[in-house]
Amino acid sequence: MQQEQQMMDALVKAEAGPGLTLMKMPKPEPGVGEVRIKIHKTAICGTDLHIYNWDPWSQANIKTPMIIGHEYVGEIEALGEGVTAYKIGQIVSGEGHIVCGHCRNCRAGNGQFCRHTNGVGVNRDGAFAEYLVIPASNVVPIPAGIDEDVVSFFDALGNATHTALMFDVIGEDVLITGAGPIGMMATAICRRNGARSVVVTDVNDYRLDMAKRMGATAVVNVAREKLEDIYAQQNMVEGFDVGLEMSGNFTALDTMINNMRNGGKIALLGIHPKDVNINLNKVIWNSLTLQGVYGRKMYETWYKMITMVEGGLDMHPMITHRFNYRDFDKGFAAMNSGKSGKVVLDWTN
Repeated sequence: MQQEQQMMDALVKAEAGPGLTLMKMPKPEPGVGEVRIKIHKTAICGTDLHIYNWDPWSQANIKTPMIIGHEYVGEIEALGEGVTAYKIGQIVSGEGHIVCGHCRNCRAGNGQFCRHTNGVGVNRDGAFAEYLVIPASNVVPIPAGIDEDVVSFFDALGNATHTALMFDVIGEDVLITGAGPIGMMATAICRRNGARSVVVTDVNDYRLDMAKRMGATAVVNVAREKLEDIYAQQNMVEGFDVGLEMSGNFTALDTMINNMRNGGKIALLGIHPKDVNINLNKVIWNSLTLQGVYGRKMYETWYKMITMVEGGLDMHPMITHRFNYRDFDKGFAAMNSGKSGKVVLDWTN
């Protein structure tokens, strides 16, 4: 007699349109070289919010039905054939980009550049469920003693870490445009790694106040204040040395380019909703460096951020809301309000 398939709770983008559906889905089975993770905590990412709201990007990229979510922590519950590096009960998170392993970049150890990437919770079933299956090669073991609420958004912290450490910030004046969660996390990372000043711009006073708590030396609400007005109080003369563009807003990017010192360096993480025209002559004449950033270095970024957290980088102020997964709509409402940091969903009860 065939064994009845086990089921689990999951948050599913069941059909084209706003919202998610809490429903029963088949419990996934780990194949060769895979592990099954029992999810403890997940965090809502900006990408999840795009999918929940069903914006144009989601309409063009998300196939329904699909379990979403890619920020998580849990314990290994089952090992697929051939997996020997991990053990049952081990606390883990995981790299959300599943790469081909065969292209030039993958074989050179640069999986973060793989053109054939499948994203957990974007291109394949994700972590907003009681169980998740991923390749063992994507598993990231978590050292004992790190709060699981913080680990739940290590994926996003990795984006912030990768961007903030793209250029040397020791003794530098850093401009961060966009006080979303990743911008706020990058603020703390830059300060911890020796930035002389970190100035954060946005139009949301709630998030600018959070940026202050994360270590910003100054914040500027560009809806009513001029960025240049803070130069004197930050002892700046020529402009910013390093820029981290987190907003995906053209005006913010343009402002950043116009406020960099000659030879300044800009890391671009924010995704723009459409093509933008920048002043390339300004980039050339001022010898600026513009570097696109995507995801995390596989897996160097994970080691760096875990070490920083173990060493005292405090991400707890980022957590503003906690809900049981059954109250997921409240979590997404908090994200949509613009008055939240990271929202954590509990899957343990």
